[in-house]
Amino acid sequence: MSQRGFAKLYPHDYVMRATVVPFVPRWMLPNHITMFRMVLTPFVIWLLFLGEYRFGIPLFVLAAFSDILDGSVARIRQQITPWGIFFDPVADKCLVGGVALTVALQYFHPILVFVAIALDLLPAMVFLARKDAAGQMMMANVWGKAKMVLQVSALLALLIGISMDSGNFVILGEGILGVSLIFALIAVVTYSL
Repeated sequence: MSQRGFAKLYPHDYVMRATVVPFVPRWMLPNHITMFRMVLTPFVIWLLFLGEYRFGIPLFVLAAFSDILDGSVARIRQQITPWGIFFDPVADKCLVGGVALTVALQYFHPILVFVAIALDLLPAMVFLARKDAAGQMMMANVWGKAKMVLQVSALLALLIGISMDSGNFVILGEGILGVSLIFALIAVVTYSL
């Protein structure tokens, strides 16, 4: 596993600290933001399933942004918890996987979608299967974060393409998802070290 510390700031944390985090009330903990994403995800998936893109896309963007926000708030305010370390990636996988299975599977090559989902789940399965993992916490690394940004970008391009009836955005989304597989594979390898 990467030796990067849990509280070490990522480059985007500095931007978030200067722009968004000051507006997050002190009483709002990162775990509250993660729980918000968990509650919002079924609504996002349901709206997209119904084809209500006018509401589904902004809620998807809000849910995806909450992933950036909860991690940044946790690291900047030093509010990292074992609950957050475990449930933040669970919430991410539910959001991305749910949207991928609900929408992307209809427009992208199915093998691409299933490989992306499998590579997203693989680090956690490898970590849980390791005999020496007892008591350790799996932490995100830069490859996993880049993979998440690419996956969200791919799904957003797809959703925009569908809502605007633009095949170019759909093709762009599929290409971005393909690129995300490279980062996902690197994340799998680096998580399992």
